This record gives sequence, C-alpha cells and structure tokens, in this order.
Amino acid sequence: MLIESSRALGRGMIEGIARYSRLHGPWSMYFEPQGLGAAPPKWLSTWGGDGILARIDDQIMADAVLATRLPAIDLRGRLPELKIPFIGGDNETITRLAFEHLRDRGLSDFAFCGVPAGQMRTLDLRKQQFVQHVEAAGFACDIHTGEPTSSSKRRPSSNRQIQDAGTPGIPTADFGTRGWEEEQTELASWVESLPKPVGIMACHDPRGYQLVDACRRASVRVPDQAAIVAVDNDPVLCLMANPPMTSIDPDGIRIGYEAASWLHRMIIGEPGPEGPVLIKPRALVARRSSDMLAIDDPDIAKAVRFIRDHACEGIQVDSVVRHVSMSRSVFERRFKQILGRTPKAELLRIQIDRSRQLLNETDLALAAIARQSGFSNEKYFSDAFFRQTGQRPTEFRRESRPAAL
Repeated sequence: MLIESSRALGRGMIEGIARYSRLHGPWSMYFEPQGLGAAPPKWLSTWGGDGILARIDDQIMADAVLATRLPAIDLRGRLPELKIPFIGGDNETITRLAFEHLRDRGLSDFAFCGVPAGQMRTLDLRKQQFVQHVEAAGFACDIHTGEPTSSSKRRPSSNRQIQDAGTPGIPTADFGTRGWEEEQTELASWVESLPKPVGIMACHDPRGYQLVDACRRASVRVPDQAAIVAVDNDPVLCLMANPPMTSIDPDGIRIGYEAASWLHRMIIGEPGPEGPVLIKPRALVARRSSDMLAIDDPDIAKAVRFIRDHACEGIQVDSVVRHVSMSRSVFERRFKQILGRTPKAELLRIQIDRSRQLLNETDLALAAIARQSGFSNEKYFSDAFFRQTGQRPTEFRRESRPAAL
C-alpha cells in the first residue's frame, strides 16, 4: 500500500483496504507511514509481492509502479495518461451536493476556488462540473485557480469555456511554491471582489481552510457573506478552521474497500476495470462555514428555518403556513419562486437527507429510521425513499456500507 497516512482521505482508504483483507484475506500488506508525494520505497524494485494499491502523485512513482509489472490500482487520479486503473470519488455527485447545499441557503452568486489547471485531472473535473451545475441552474460562477499573475473574472452563464483565474495555493505537493503570505493576500483580494452574499466551493479541505483564512483577512464574514463548502471532511482542517468548515465526505473507506476488491480480482487473473470506478460520496457534513440563509423575503426565510428545524418531526405544509401567517396559495407561490421547489418538496428533501444519514451511520431498524426522519410508518418511508432516490432503503444501506458486510 503506497498510500499516505498524513491525510484523512488516505487513512480512510487504508482502513477500507484493511476491512476487505479481514473479510477476504488475510493479506500480507507491506505498508510504511508516509506523506503524500513520498518517493518510491527502495525495496519496491525487488519486492516479490502480488499487487499494488497506490496514491500515485508524480511520474517517478508511476514509473516505479509500472516497472514492477504487477497488477496495480491508482487511488489518486493525478496523472492524465497513466496506464493504471483508477478508483476514486464521483466528482459529479460531489459537486452537485456542494451546489445544492449552497443553493439551498438561498444564494444566487457562486464561486469555485481550485488549483492550477492541468495540475490534477480530478480537481480540473471537479471545477468543470461545479460550474456546469451552477450554469444549468441559470447562474454565473467566478473561478479562482493557482496562476499567480492572472486576475479573476466574472463568467457570464452563457460562456462554457473554463477561464482560470489566479488562486493562491498552499505550500504542499498540491500547489505552487509561493509563500503563504503572498498567496493569502491574493486570495483575500479575490474574495473581497466577489458579489455578496456568495457560495464558494473549495476543491478540497486544504484550499477550503486557506479560503476561510483569506475571508478573515478581507473582513468578509463567514458564513454571513461567504458560505464555504470543501471536500474530504478532514476533521483536523475542518475543525481548525474558524468557523468550522462544511465539507463533503468522499467515503475513503469505501474507495479503499472497492480498490482492494478490484485488485484481488486482478491478482487472480481477472481483467481490471475498463474505465474509472467512481464511488459516490458518503455525505455532506454541514458545519458553521455554510450556516447561512440568504433569502430576502423574511416570511419565506422564516418558513425555511421552521421546515429545517421541524421537518423530521413529521410536520405538514399546513403547520408551516400557520407559522408564517399567510394564505397557503400565496405562500406556496412565493416559496417556489424563491427556492425553485414547493414547501412539500422541501419537507421531503430534509426528511430523505436525514434518513440517508441514519442509514449510512447507524444500524437502526427501518421503522426507527422512518420515525426519526418524520415519516408516519415504514412502508410510507420506503416508498418515498424509492421515489426520491431510485433505491429501497435496504439497498441504499447495503451499497453505502459495503465494508460492513
């Protein structure tokens, strides 16, 4: 396992591989704690193993893995032409979760904070797909990436060409070599130039942590003026940020588990995956960095807060109408005009999100999950879950927690 132990995502993958080994092994696993971008171990060229699971960060590591002529899986996705199967996160779903979460705050201005184009294909794709989600909803998106001499430009929604603007990096293998102060000054200037309030997706947690710091330097209040969502859900970075940072958990455990499963098949002579194997994220973990509600209509804002506080208590639309003291027809028209969906759909969305969390994180029976999510009975819950997701709750739980089988 040539996987870094210095990051939460890498540690999650290691845990998933270990779970697979306990169930289908045992395997003898060569592993040394290391950071991302570490050099190939000296023993690799003469190692008599059967397969390799690696987070390949550069061509040196790629060449070393390929030279072994062993079955291998790449868990990094950084090199675009690498002739090794890739297993990683589903960026389409990750970016959709980020956009929907920000849009649900009532925002209509969006931005993406990434890394230099061409530095990592998965992050390039993450940028492109977030922009696509924003533009498909009829909005525009500012982009900031790591070119130190470029300036950010507002993208009209009709412009499909990705324009990279300067984003400072942090001094790690993911970014450039400029100093922290220079990068933070540039990033703070970009944040200050954005329309407010704005929803910003950071390509991953290190960039998100940097973004929160830049907002403080620019006197941009988080989350009141800038709601921030990142990716990886690294507890150290997310909780070190001030305020704590919302982040999407890409489910490193499942990525590692599925990678071990594919490698096992390749070791016994079966073909590897024909294309990338993309794993859906586990969940968006909401923290204070995105806890805002940018709705100008005070009655609708009051209704949204009430729904989010009480949806899982089984309330109906009539309860919301009474809370805002408005005729139902006027309320539903204004609500849909602002949020793009009906109050009933918003209630159901909150309930389904809660049920997903309980299915993923607990062993509660379906009847208990139905009650805690605000559904009157298990059958109604199961039918509603199927209509919204295309899966029965038991199927969703089984697929989202394969390492627990």
